[in-house]
Amino acid sequence: MPFGRRRSTPRPTSEPMARIVELDGSRITRALRARVRRREGAAPPLKRPTSRSVEPSSALNLARKVRRIEIATNRLVDQGVAGDYHSVFKGRGMEFAEVRPYQPGDDVRAIDWNVTARLGAPYVKQFVEERDLTVFLAIDVSGSLGYGSRAILKRELAAELAALLAFAALRNQDRVGAALLTDRLELFLPPQRRRTHVLRMVREVLERPVGGRTDLDRALGSALGALSRRAVVFLISDFVATPYAAAVKAAAARHDLVVMEIADPRDQELPPSPAAVVLRDAETGRAAVVDGRRAGRRFAERRRAERTAHARLTRRLGVDHHELRTDRPYLAPLIAFFEARRRRLAR
Repeated sequence: MPFGRRRSTPRPTSEPMARIVELDGSRITRALRARVRRREGAAPPLKRPTSRSVEPSSALNLARKVRRIEIATNRLVDQGVAGDYHSVFKGRGMEFAEVRPYQPGDDVRAIDWNVTARLGAPYVKQFVEERDLTVFLAIDVSGSLGYGSRAILKRELAAELAALLAFAALRNQDRVGAALLTDRLELFLPPQRRRTHVLRMVREVLERPVGGRTDLDRALGSALGALSRRAVVFLISDFVATPYAAAVKAAAARHDLVVMEIADPRDQELPPSPAAVVLRDAETGRAAVVDGRRAGRRFAERRRAERTAHARLTRRLGVDHHELRTDRPYLAPLIAFFEARRRRLAR
């Protein structure tokens, strides 16, 4: 310390309190101004509208969820999902590569008769598999997907499944697109080959506010209308009280459609209750007091009829259908589904 200067004495206010006052000075000033306005009868200032305001803690939790899903699904891809995916989902067909001289044992149907006539010797066409494949994920994000009676919500399971399929497609150099569906087309992401594209899809699924009705006929029809080429379409939904038959028929007629049903135990039956219970519709928000036993019985019967009609529709259209549940691990059943599809396509 230079000579001639005296150490300044500390202020009587403690340092933590002074820091709080310094950091919250603007907050205190706003509070005082608001008190003055209330005394004077003035209206509070209007807040500037924001397109999507996210609290810092919510944004941090969202980033952690997206990162956890990326790590988990990449690990599953490394464990063999990518190979199963490649063997099951082929490209658009076979692409002509070249002609070569005919050899004993070659299929006579592959003979190029124009080249054979021109050169005076038999030649056959050779083809290679065209791996230019587009994978499109149509994901239901309506209010019913925001429910889960187990450790994971149906929407979170849908996000994990979509990420797993998307990263497996990227590992095989395929394009990945997505659409978020309610009773309308909420978001359309055109097919691309980018990791950030997949991460945005996962973030949008998790971040979108829970709510909204379901109309897959309308929403999926809009999404498929924006696809300019044939694709492998994964329809991910819980298929709870929504019209979807027309959209599924249209998708199966033009694309390779795979139906992925997200199911929760409470989607099939209500918890037993001998007394009156309050039920709230997850999509409309309407609540009603019903008799526990009678409502549970009617609900179970209606859901059995809906699931029977759903299974009958997919069988009639020749569409692959797979169920993933929130109360069970999904990797082993998913790989078994891929293997069963591979065997069926190899026949």
